[in-house]
Amino acid sequence: MRRNKIFQVIGLVLLVVMVTVATNYVMNRSNASQNQSNFSFDQVPASYANFKNASRAGDTDFTVAAELTVNAVVHVKVKSEVMQSRGFSGDPFFEYFFGPQFRQQQPQIREGAGSGVIISSDGYIVTNNHVIDNSKEIEVVLNDKRSFTAKVVGSDPNTDIALLKIEEKDLPFIIFGNSDSLKVGEWVLAVGNPFNLTSTVTAGIVSAKARNINILNAAMKIESFIQTDAAVNPGNSGGALVNTRGELVGINTAIASQTGSFAGYSFAVPSSIVQKVVSDIRQFGVVQRAVLGVEIRDINGELAKEKNIKTFDGAYVANVVESSAADKAGVKSGDIITNVNGVAVKSVAQLQEQVGRYRPGDKIFIEILRDNKKQKLNVELKNRQGNTELVSSDVNIDLLGATFKEADSKTKEKFGVDYGVEVKSVGKGKFSNAGIKNGYIILKINNIRMSSEKDIETAMKAVMDNADQNKVLWITGFYPNGKTAYYAIDLNN
Repeated sequence: MRRNKIFQVIGLVLLVVMVTVATNYVMNRSNASQNQSNFSFDQVPASYANFKNASRAGDTDFTVAAELTVNAVVHVKVKSEVMQSRGFSGDPFFEYFFGPQFRQQQPQIREGAGSGVIISSDGYIVTNNHVIDNSKEIEVVLNDKRSFTAKVVGSDPNTDIALLKIEEKDLPFIIFGNSDSLKVGEWVLAVGNPFNLTSTVTAGIVSAKARNINILNAAMKIESFIQTDAAVNPGNSGGALVNTRGELVGINTAIASQTGSFAGYSFAVPSSIVQKVVSDIRQFGVVQRAVLGVEIRDINGELAKEKNIKTFDGAYVANVVESSAADKAGVKSGDIITNVNGVAVKSVAQLQEQVGRYRPGDKIFIEILRDNKKQKLNVELKNRQGNTELVSSDVNIDLLGATFKEADSKTKEKFGVDYGVEVKSVGKGKFSNAGIKNGYIILKINNIRMSSEKDIETAMKAVMDNADQNKVLWITGFYPNGKTAYYAIDLNN
């Protein structure tokens, strides 16, 4: 009897438990259904969907790169002489007979500043050509405040690179890195002296490569800039662009700005170009410029439609110079150059960068598209005179900032001469400063007849080698409209 009561109690308890569990189950199902219809992400905590071992931008340490480079970037202070026109300015009658170079001019001293990068312990320093152009005095101030007088070893307006030298040993320096291996999105640092604020380091990423911004005003310019968003301002020119390992991958050169101050993008000459220029200057005194001999343009939608081109990658050959390296190799107008020695080129800037790495006489191969079919051609590169000789360090015809070609027979016949050299184009340099324009026909330099660019180079050499006279080229010639013009080109500085 007693045992029956115990079992009844246990049974009752079990029944209550079962009823409770069942009730809770039904209520939870009902609530879950209601909650699901009203679900919101705001009701639950959020988390990043990243792997725990994924690297983050915030993890990048710039301190090592900064420490390795800041002491090897210098302040470059320059005094230059500029000429202020006086007297005959604006007199068309005088200019008709004597040319603009005969205006009376008063020299004035102008001060400027930029940055430079020590690339060897014995005092070689890379900077921009525009920083030291037309300089009379150059002072280099190290990060430890020591000051030195620098001399210009050589410069190249076509790449805006110059090499300086100071007499000192055991200097900190930056080693060259490989700018080709830089990737868009990779972190870089700009080190320089903006607004005379020494030892300034800013960080950013590589925004683009092989960028042509049409800033250089030189006859054979090479623009294939590294674009970054690292802050660069006036005074940074000539400073270092380094990767996170502290290796030199570029020389900061320009900014894109409507105000003259940083507005989001800066541009640097790639170290691949810098190394070639520096090597040539140290070895030969001047840059050995290899020339392919083509007129090229980028491919856009309009050109692709007009010429039935199936790709937008490469450099379109608009014209081939007669007897040039490209002509000898079999390149034809309408070809598209897509590769140089195994390196793909997608634009004119990239083609110029690749060819600019070589010297006259170097043998390379290029790949082209002709009628949308691939071909491979072997090319022996030439210099601007059309041969494979290396340029002498005694004469740097690039200083004139112009390109030349023999005057055509039609022009000679029209004006009754059997010689003459046409100025094909004028960029930044001595000719531009003197006021010489495109199309000018040079008849004589220092009373010697000119028939080729080689003659101009010979005339320059004769002047430079003569220590007993002022180094001036006295030029006689005329323009296609028949107007005679005379110019004096000062080679003394």
